[in-house]
Amino acid sequence: HAQAARIAFLGPKGSYSHRAPRQYAARHFDSMVECGCLKFHDSIKQVENNAADYAVLPIENTSSGSINDVYDLLQQTNLSIVGEMTLPIEHCMLVSGPSDREQIETVYSHPQPFQQSSHFINRFPHWNIVYTESTAAAMEKVAALNSPKVAAIGSEAGGELYQLRVLERHLANQQQNHTRFIVLARKPIDVSDQISAKTTLIMATGQQAGALVDALLVLRQHNLIMSKLESRPINGNPLEEMFYLDVQGNLQSEKMQQALEELRAMTRSLKVLGCYPSENVIPVEPKQ
Repeated sequence: HAQAARIAFLGPKGSYSHRAPRQYAARHFDSMVECGCLKFHDSIKQVENNAADYAVLPIENTSSGSINDVYDLLQQTNLSIVGEMTLPIEHCMLVSGPSDREQIETVYSHPQPFQQSSHFINRFPHWNIVYTESTAAAMEKVAALNSPKVAAIGSEAGGELYQLRVLERHLANQQQNHTRFIVLARKPIDVSDQISAKTTLIMATGQQAGALVDALLVLRQHNLIMSKLESRPINGNPLEEMFYLDVQGNLQSEKMQQALEELRAMTRSLKVLGCYPSENVIPVEPKQ
């Protein structure tokens, strides 16, 4: 346990991205200095400029998939991933006072909750949908307007901070709605070989046929399990792709080092984004 940690995240108090750093801080530090930011990019800049120690950013959601803005930012930063955590996301419709679904004319939220609750939203085509920078900004707006005609989508806990009440629960398309967050810092960490670790890589393969398959076979040959593969266009070159890989294993292990050496020889670029404790322990197949 260290002293106070300065943690940057998206949105004012009450957003989902506010809950994640609070949980991370509770596990690792005595206290936390909150650095709320308007954009994901700002969170990363705060750490790069030493105005914060960590940035906690959402990277994927079980309902709406990968958060591309964050993947794209990882191409450009020198920060390292030092942790991950998964939070259950419970979307509620929040109002400032007595109201019902028929009275509501405008609903505010971040684009992600709208995407994750599209089945519910589509049942009310007369609602005017307004995007905000965060769910917290949506709650703030609804609290300020104080009208039965407006609502926000966000968490119940967040709504309480703005004195909002729950009109409707369980809005998400999928009942199991979770968001995975990553923790970024200026320096990488060493993970003990006694605990389960995950290593995240970013690589650009050549244009030749089968280049990605060849790279993935290297992991298989070294008995490394890949738990995530994501592709994104390369900045400034939209016809070429970067691949992001989450690999179960410690960066310092011999098999990971050998695999990386082989991958460096066959890819156009390879960068380790970080090695960090794996939150979900992958069962190891017993040896025959």
